[in-house]
Amino acid sequence: MPAHRRRLYWREALSRTFGAVDISVPEEVYSGTVRTSPLGRIRGVTVEGDPMQTLRTRRLIAGSTDDNHVVVMLLSRGNARVEQGKRDVHVRSGALFVYDRARPLRLTFPEPFQTKSLVLPRHVLDLGESDLRQITAAPLGRESALGTLLTPLLSRLVETAATYPQRTGESIARNVVDMVQTLAEERLGRPGTDTPTAARMLLLRIRTYIDQHLSDRDLTPDTIARAHHISVRYLHKLFELENITVSRWIQKRRLEHCRRDLARRAAELTIGAVAHRWGFTSPSHFSRVFRATYGVSPAEWRNSMVLAAPLPRRPASISLRPDGDRDRLLEPGIADESHQDRQHLRGPH
Repeated sequence: MPAHRRRLYWREALSRTFGAVDISVPEEVYSGTVRTSPLGRIRGVTVEGDPMQTLRTRRLIAGSTDDNHVVVMLLSRGNARVEQGKRDVHVRSGALFVYDRARPLRLTFPEPFQTKSLVLPRHVLDLGESDLRQITAAPLGRESALGTLLTPLLSRLVETAATYPQRTGESIARNVVDMVQTLAEERLGRPGTDTPTAARMLLLRIRTYIDQHLSDRDLTPDTIARAHHISVRYLHKLFELENITVSRWIQKRRLEHCRRDLARRAAELTIGAVAHRWGFTSPSHFSRVFRATYGVSPAEWRNSMVLAAPLPRRPASISLRPDGDRDRLLEPGIADESHQDRQHLRGPH
């Protein structure tokens, strides 16, 4: 963009994403990038930029038509100052916080920064107005175990949002929002172990535990319940939310891993080794449930993957400079750079 148009362009890009804002920068706007991806009713947003301050005033809010949203923001690089309501806090890289687009806000980034955010309708967060005011503009869960789990999950979700099928992206985003809501409830002093949100969070942790122990042939509802200090009856009740039994879920996940290994490493492992690796004790039982699930036997699936594998590529040549350094090697037809949909602003170096 021409230098005289950069500031206005950057302001418009931020306003389209986060609601109308005024911005100020130390000298001129030099570079900035906004990437957005839809996740159902939620949007994943990454922003990178140089030092700046954004201001959302009552006048700008009054002139807006779609401000019934909140922003869950992860400061993934840099430092920031967040001012909303009576709060004025400095946050460091790695901090997670929520702010309300319907109320005045000032965000100050004194150095180059990166944020990863979820923009969602306020009713999705399922907090009352009073509760929302208590948690906005304050770091959430930095010292809690749930907070340390949520931060990398939210970061990864925003980074990869554009790669998911619609229903998958929506489901993952819903789980992340449930975790944010649980952190908010903890901050408000009412963890609420019997709430639907808490049940979904516990189920998410149990599913993660199952994935981590699939190779354990002693993985049963009893061992899972003991590991999470709940009754087997309550464990089965949780899985009713998935319309599947605990044992069927374990079998489903084991089959998915076996199918993947037979496709990716078809020539390296025997069918029995793959089945044993993922917790199946009987090869004949594995073959029966594999055929019942996928319509082919493990051997037929593996053979089809071998036949579908591409032929080995001709080795590329490598040229050497007189001093022995290798020239940079690029295979023909392989692009040097990847392309992403983005709003991109950059001045000349």
